[in-house]
Amino acid sequence: MKKTWLNDFGINSENEFFQIAGPCSAETKEQILSTAKGLSKISTIDVYRAGIWKPRTRPGAFEGVGEPGLSWLNEVKTEYGFRVCTEVAEPEHVRLCIKYGIDVLWIGARTTGNPFSMQAIADVIDGLDIPVFVKNPMNPDLSLWLGAIERLSAKGVKRIGAIHRGFSTYEKSKYRNMPGWHVPLEFMSKNSNIPILIDPSHITGNPLLLNHITQRAINLGYDGSIVEVHSSPTSAWTDAEQQITPEHYKMLIDSLSFGIKESLNYELDSHREKINELDSLLISTLSDRMKVSKLIGIYKSENGIPNLQEDRWQSLLFDRISQGSAHKLSKEFITSIFNAIHQESLNVQNQISSKNV
Repeated sequence: MKKTWLNDFGINSENEFFQIAGPCSAETKEQILSTAKGLSKISTIDVYRAGIWKPRTRPGAFEGVGEPGLSWLNEVKTEYGFRVCTEVAEPEHVRLCIKYGIDVLWIGARTTGNPFSMQAIADVIDGLDIPVFVKNPMNPDLSLWLGAIERLSAKGVKRIGAIHRGFSTYEKSKYRNMPGWHVPLEFMSKNSNIPILIDPSHITGNPLLLNHITQRAINLGYDGSIVEVHSSPTSAWTDAEQQITPEHYKMLIDSLSFGIKESLNYELDSHREKINELDSLLISTLSDRMKVSKLIGIYKSENGIPNLQEDRWQSLLFDRISQGSAHKLSKEFITSIFNAIHQESLNVQNQISSKNV
């Protein structure tokens, strides 16, 4: 672990991997205490988490229990000795957290992406000695992430950390949010003194992928994790599909290897991770294109239209070459790529035609 304020915060883990765990949302007092009881048997956990206010995309969804949940977190502190943390999205949330003795705050992705909200929160935190973790914004905008942290720092907040929770995308993926490793790698290259945690729950949206993402973060030199843990995940009011039981969390931590660290060149590795993600996007896009080609092949076969439409092909190629030129891609490069794509499309359509002969 980097020598940061986390070292003075009282790390329990013998692996020096800062661990925050607890339910996505505080639902009932019983749920909060039963989850804490399960996690109290795991000696490596540093902070207990629970969302008190839940920003929802659409109205009508569960938006958190609000202030009563803060007293439940206080009971967790008293009964199980955990430090406790929650998400804040507006100044009044901060005031209430201070009133109830919450130990750590985190700022969610939606708030990070709103400079007005960040400034309002920074203004009310001014002069308070409380640790604040800032999640990356929903889109892969490093400037927004850095700007949010700079607003806190400008108000004298000394104990600032970052949380990598992945990035929203319209593309189909095995992840709930694409990891976008190149963004946190660039963040780390610019802020080597700021600890960064992995949020594998929000990246994966799938308990089966938690080990892979968390281990990758450890290998890249991350300082800790924040994981959603619920005493009864299947009955959770929010994010039921991505939460795990305390027992499952213990298995996750025990399965990780903390002695592995990759030799990093942050700038080069950031570029390489970006290449990997773009290549995955290319493959996904090509797959979608071939699905459309198949639909066109079915239509052509059913209506007696030849698969090769030379005029259409030449017009398409001319258009793609023009588009490529605007992006400084050579005619030869674009021609080579789209000849291969066109040939594969014909292969797909010819297979359909041969079945219908």
